[in-house]
Amino acid sequence: MVLSPPVTSLQVEDFVFPPTAKPPGSDKTFVLGGAGVRGLEIEGKFIKFTAIGVYLEDDAVPFLGDKWKGKSPDELLDSVDFFRDVVTGPFEKFIRVTMILPLTGKMYSEKVVENCVAFWKSVGIYTEAEAKAVEKFVQVFEHETFPPGSSILFTQSPLGSVTVAFSKHDSTPKDGAAVIENKHLSEAVLESIIGKHGVSPAAKKKLAERISEWLNEKVAEEVKVVEEEVKIQNGESEKI
Repeated sequence: MVLSPPVTSLQVEDFVFPPTAKPPGSDKTFVLGGAGVRGLEIEGKFIKFTAIGVYLEDDAVPFLGDKWKGKSPDELLDSVDFFRDVVTGPFEKFIRVTMILPLTGKMYSEKVVENCVAFWKSVGIYTEAEAKAVEKFVQVFEHETFPPGSSILFTQSPLGSVTVAFSKHDSTPKDGAAVIENKHLSEAVLESIIGKHGVSPAAKKKLAERISEWLNEKVAEEVKVVEEEVKIQNGESEKI
């Protein structure tokens, strides 16, 4: 049984992430899983740089439910394996990174690549294919600038590609600026946000809360169906 998750919009600072989105590079509509800020502590003050929204394909619910249904938000939040399942699961993901402070494409891409390469080398998966993928990634961002309110959009395919797009407003373009075919890079974008050392604990926390809610509603609905079937067998209810 597939249960469509209830979705609402989420506000992060001055930006509202709508409950659903149809991203570049996909013909599907995704649901908002979580959202939050990315920032850094600088001289004792927390500086917010971006607002991040993470959207999931509907198929995420039954896939994650097989292993994680019945878990509380705190149990999911504390589980590295849970977020790895979100990142690597066989369903599409869409990430919207909206600027709170201005940023150049060069600054953004170089930081992403630095983190990705360091991780890949640490686990022994950095090859010539990854080197070519990050080179293309940097080139895509080379001449871009992102004023406050503009967004970087990533559509992650489970087949191993990531579609990159840009938006100067809160609209979503139909087509991407580039498609990069590399599974490790595709997964690294979301991993850098919600993984073990993810840059947005707030988005990670909201994602755990929402998925826990969806999966527990799925459990409640399944229990309700079973109870109704028992009543039918006992002649206590009419079959619907």
